[in-house]
Amino acid sequence: MHKLTDRQTRILKAIIEEHIETAEPVGSETLEKKYHLEVSPATVRNEMVKLTEMGFLEQPYVSSGRIPTTLALKFYIQRLMEEKKLGVVDETAVKEKIWDYRRQPNSLFREATRVLADKTASLAVTVTNQGDLYHSGYANILSMPEFFDIDVTKTVLSLIEDFDRLNQFLNQAAGEEIVHALIGEDFATEPLDTCSFIFTNFKTKDKIKGSLGVIGPCRLDYSLVMPTVKYFGQLIEELLGS
Repeated sequence: MHKLTDRQTRILKAIIEEHIETAEPVGSETLEKKYHLEVSPATVRNEMVKLTEMGFLEQPYVSSGRIPTTLALKFYIQRLMEEKKLGVVDETAVKEKIWDYRRQPNSLFREATRVLADKTASLAVTVTNQGDLYHSGYANILSMPEFFDIDVTKTVLSLIEDFDRLNQFLNQAAGEEIVHALIGEDFATEPLDTCSFIFTNFKTKDKIKGSLGVIGPCRLDYSLVMPTVKYFGQLIEELLGS
């Protein structure tokens, strides 16, 4: 991977966070107005060209602005993101919502999926090695511009009802991380290249193994979604015994 200068890193972080917030390509004027980068607009434009050449940004054909690539988003997750962990009040509220189901794994998975969708304003999915599949939050993705494209939405909705295909993606993201990220090009299938899937694995004392996570656009708010997904995975293990 290319080594970025501090200035390039600051500019890239600003572009990614602006794109996450607005879903729009980001231009140098916006960066200049909103982010105190302390460099001239010409320098920002220059650096954006370099970041594009390095593969961190791309230019949608209809726009003068830039959007982050899969490479940039992974770099952001690994190096730049500041996690916004759930506060104690939020954690307690989540726990209370699913506490009553701690002796009924199926109901617990169903409820945890529903609450996760609610908390992340995304589409949440839970898959277990018993062949169970739970999903919740369709309405959340329908309000996101990326899913106005009917092909993207159809592909995502058919994916979350296809146990084998989902498992294929889950197995693809093997690694040491507690929370895994499949983003854009990782799916290697066209309508999904604007999507991301953030998930964690869990296991219970009853030998149930599974994964739960959220599917949304590439510009998910990773700093919030990743710690939230991690907490839900840990909570399932805690309530069902790991």
